[in-house]
Amino acid sequence: MEEALKQLKKHLFSIHTLSVEEWEDFASIWQLVSYKRKTVLTAAGETERHLYFVLDGVQRAFYVDGDMEATIVFTYPFSFSGIADSFLTQTPSRYFLESLTASTLLRTNFQQVQILMDRYHNVERMIRLFTSYALMGVLERQVELLAYSAEEKFKTLLRRSPHVLQLIPHKYLASYMGMDATTFSKLLATVRIE
Repeated sequence: MEEALKQLKKHLFSIHTLSVEEWEDFASIWQLVSYKRKTVLTAAGETERHLYFVLDGVQRAFYVDGDMEATIVFTYPFSFSGIADSFLTQTPSRYFLESLTASTLLRTNFQQVQILMDRYHNVERMIRLFTSYALMGVLERQVELLAYSAEEKFKTLLRRSPHVLQLIPHKYLASYMGMDATTFSKLLATVRIE
């Protein structure tokens, strides 16, 4: 647990620092949890009660419409995970969150985070900063999905996160980029990053 909290602190403090007291209180609300591969952590229709910090493994959030699945985001070490909009608003999720691989996570719940945000303005500020960065990423991704060609999307993914090709099954990467698996395979065979 000590090493897990060190990773969490390193990640948090790279964006925003907390006082010793704030950190000690924030560190105390987390517990270590493990999930097997393909475990649903949050189902559509459920309200996200937990915030996770990924120590090991890969998770994905996805939307289901009939027979179609659309992958929204992947999380992996060392990042936060959970269905953010449902967690922050405490409303039912439209999305699923599942572990793609066996996963080890730190987990806390909404009530514990809310108590600390009420107690410490600086913790509330930190949550707002992380939410702002997440929103910035969502907007960048919208531009990629709406304006980039399949090849540009593929190159952007490889520049930003080349390691995902080894971590995540290609059918999920294709879904994430809004293309079919055949197009993804062709790009994988032909595209090189300059």
